[in-house]
Amino acid sequence: MGLPKLLLCSFFFLFSILAAGNAGVHASSPHHDRRHHHHKKQRYGFRPTKLFVFGDSYADTGNIQKSVGSSWKEPYGITFPGKPAGRFSDGRVLTDYVAKFYGMKSPVAYRWIKYAGNRLRYGVNFAYGGTGVFDTLVLEPNMTTQIDFFEKLLKDLVYNKTDLDSSLFLVTVAGNDYGAYNAKGGTAQGLPAFTASLISQLAVNLKRLHGLGARRIAVAALEPLGCLPRSTVLSSFQQCNVTQNTAVNFHNLLLNQAVSKLNNESRDSAYHVLDLYTTFTTLLENKGDVSGTLKFETPLKPWCMGLSTAYSCGSVDDKGRKMYTVCNDAKSAFFWDGVHPTQAGWHAVSMALKPSLQQIC
Repeated sequence: MGLPKLLLCSFFFLFSILAAGNAGVHASSPHHDRRHHHHKKQRYGFRPTKLFVFGDSYADTGNIQKSVGSSWKEPYGITFPGKPAGRFSDGRVLTDYVAKFYGMKSPVAYRWIKYAGNRLRYGVNFAYGGTGVFDTLVLEPNMTTQIDFFEKLLKDLVYNKTDLDSSLFLVTVAGNDYGAYNAKGGTAQGLPAFTASLISQLAVNLKRLHGLGARRIAVAALEPLGCLPRSTVLSSFQQCNVTQNTAVNFHNLLLNQAVSKLNNESRDSAYHVLDLYTTFTTLLENKGDVSGTLKFETPLKPWCMGLSTAYSCGSVDDKGRKMYTVCNDAKSAFFWDGVHPTQAGWHAVSMALKPSLQQIC
């Protein structure tokens, strides 16, 4: 199946923008309010005790190496925990909020597993910023390798079937694959086939998790990449790039089709899509959450940005001088840097995802 020429061009433009190094679209790039959880968890009959996470920087809570990730530089982590700690935000990310929703503590990052102790009872986070379904532009474990790490824990009897029956598996991955595709010389003409192969491999990975014992798997759709500050800078942060978002919709269409097929094959409806695209779009259009408790004054503008296109959030020159600027209040911004939401942004996203999280039973 071919794509219209305009869509192919939008793909190419999208990936040329992302090629600079999407440290983890999707993150994954977290927040909380527990007051409403308990009766709703009882209502839906599922109360996970563990969370296993696979993906990129929208979910990474400290796996990526300090020499690689900007997440270990100031001002990352300024809101939580008060210093850089490996999260691609000023504070909490998606992983933290999903765990919080179900009343769990955030799972330990796999990199620090030997120091985890009893924290292993909350699960493990295998997500690495900058990674993808396939190999990307960073020398960090792709999704297949992340699942290998998980399978080794099962073989080592760290977790058993009972553990998995009461666990939720969160997957947020794919944006970096497109940046890598373009950077490695991919063509616009080859993009439809690449997208199909990407979704095909993602489906293989999801099915593998199911085969290893996962019974509740939540996979995030791609957010509107045309609304990321890295793209909206071209319009002085005034509007999203519609053609880029059209390209993202094609990816998400194939993802939803793949998930439906997996559910039909498994017969236990184990797979669920978290619609980050609609969630992000709604929050950005409303300039805040539905309740009105969070307001984002200029939602497409990042809280932290480089002084010029040569720099990014956290950059310093050879004399150690800061080459970035920050706004006054991170709570008033949806985006933290060129790609990732703030803690306030992730909090708003998690609140909007409540109905979807409640229905995973």
